Amino acid sequence: MWRVAGWDDRWRRNVNGVEEQTTTTRRGETYAGRSREQRASERRVRIVASAVHLFGTRDYDDVTVADICTDARVSKRYFYEHFDDRADLLLRVNREQNEWLLRGVAAAVPERPKTLEELFRPALHTLVHLLKKNPESARVIYVNAPRMETRRRGVLREDAQFVAGMLRRAGGTPQDPVAYHRTLLALVAGLSEVIIDWISHDMAGDPDQLADHLTGIALALTGRAMSS
Repeated sequence: MWRVAGWDDRWRRNVNGVEEQTTTTRRGETYAGRSREQRASERRVRIVASAVHLFGTRDYDDVTVADICTDARVSKRYFYEHFDDRADLLLRVNREQNEWLLRGVAAAVPERPKTLEELFRPALHTLVHLLKKNPESARVIYVNAPRMETRRRGVLREDAQFVAGMLRRAGGTPQDPVAYHRTLLALVAGLSEVIIDWISHDMAGDPDQLADHLTGIALALTGRAMSS
């Protein structure tokens, strides 16, 4: 979490759940010595952090621009310098959070996995544990933003390409490119639904067991679509 100067030294959580601390200045000197660009960047960071928190703890329809501005301690004027509206903010935050999640998953996969299980098992265990550690981010990625259908479909295709890139590490090639593409879409859509169900039940149960189940699903779907 971080402290934002002028916020009565409250702790705040950043967009990736990382704990950070900044130098606190007295009220009225919050932006002393900072350029216009730096101040704008700090405001955007606060808006995004507030969006992750609010969209991660409430339904999309229950969060207003005014709520976000109040939580981020910015005026609406500054909000609209960075985002067109509430939907635009959620779409951008969803994209940033999803990219953060995929970076973490990619880092957990061996450079040259020998089998599909060596690829999927660390990837899905990492994914589940990152979501468990960052429940607000989990809701932003899987619960609120997917209600926006166009973005949801785009995310599925982006994630399918991400999985395809990971599969190339295993050295296999698709037997049928069309069936392969459809299999990956079915895979990411199916895994997403299982994860959404888990999140909706307050992430109850053993996360490692969930990751093992997801691994089994991934192996069952991709095994026939790949030739070694």
